[in-house]
Amino acid sequence: MTPRVTHKRTYEETHPWLTFTVDLKHAPTSLWLLLGEARSKINHIAYSPLKPETARQMHLVFLAKGALATTAIEGNTLTEDEVLKLVQGKLKLPPSQEYLAHEIENIVNAFNEICDEVLDGSTRRLTPDLITEYNGKILKGLELEEGVVPGELRSGSVIVGRYRAAPREDLDYLLERLCEWLEAEWYEPTDDWALPMAILKAIAAHLYLAWIHPFGDGNGRTARLMELRILLAAGVATPAVHLLSNHYNLTRAEYYRQLDRASRTGDPLGFFVYAVQGFVDGLRDQLNRIADQQFDDRWEQYVYETFGKLRTETDHRRLDLALALSDQEEPVPQSALRHLTPELAEAYAGTVRTLGRDVNALEKMGLVERVRGGYRARSHIIRSFLPLSASQDGEVLARL
Repeated sequence: MTPRVTHKRTYEETHPWLTFTVDLKHAPTSLWLLLGEARSKINHIAYSPLKPETARQMHLVFLAKGALATTAIEGNTLTEDEVLKLVQGKLKLPPSQEYLAHEIENIVNAFNEICDEVLDGSTRRLTPDLITEYNGKILKGLELEEGVVPGELRSGSVIVGRYRAAPREDLDYLLERLCEWLEAEWYEPTDDWALPMAILKAIAAHLYLAWIHPFGDGNGRTARLMELRILLAAGVATPAVHLLSNHYNLTRAEYYRQLDRASRTGDPLGFFVYAVQGFVDGLRDQLNRIADQQFDDRWEQYVYETFGKLRTETDHRRLDLALALSDQEEPVPQSALRHLTPELAEAYAGTVRTLGRDVNALEKMGLVERVRGGYRARSHIIRSFLPLSASQDGEVLARL
């Protein structure tokens, strides 16, 4: 009986690194430390109460950052301020630049759809059809090279820089393998490992789609949407799911170097360390933003506690002055204090002595201090209420 001959697929010869495996036994210690820090900070962000406006601003700002990063790495030249205005519905561009806004709008719309789906608990399984659907949404209505069809696999071979993408004849098979791999469990499911492994899955999804490069255009954007979807489904808060895209854009040269190195060596661990380090850096920044808001809230509470029960018109006026001065980043000359708000301008109209008495009273209460350039709120004293922890130079650590 003649033995059955099994023919190798083309990609096994041309792209042997597409193994759909990750050997984490050889992962460096730094990767595990970063993943542990990422898990801790993600949970910290998720359970940090914010003012409604602060929460809204964080969502919008990092949505804008993520959308810009996803398109800027592909050549979009809009600024972060312009993208934020676009997300808020306030941007108007000349006709010659409208295509730039359209690229951003496609990303934002796709993210919002994914977010709604995940938060509603109706997440679909990751399939080749879903990946091509994402590509179709990303490229919808854009001017594309001849032969490129949104949401359809490329028709021929393609070279990106010096990298030759996977063979056309294997694209369907490779996407099937990728989805099966990403939907499979990489570990014994426990609460401790779920989030770290989801982070690695998200990065692996990005890396493998970039390697396979199944579409005529929009591969990077599609990869970043897959990454974002996996992070959202794992419980990462919406501001944080954009941090990987932002990191890739901010370190664009290193991003391409790590992609190239991973394909040449067949080892994705270096790319994992690079990506997770940037992710953690972004999480640290977000937690510092949250801490700033929480310090501001605590200072405001401290001001109210110092005043106690407000009884007189003078109490209310001095409270308004203390809170208005708290919003200023730079010292304010005494002559400018009355102009901080319309209410203060009205309260101090026609009198200088009343303003002077109020400032002196706030100084005695420990809420205001005279410095070079004028007066400032003593909001920095809130940081002295932190649990004591000395750095090497003997100063109390106040930042995360």
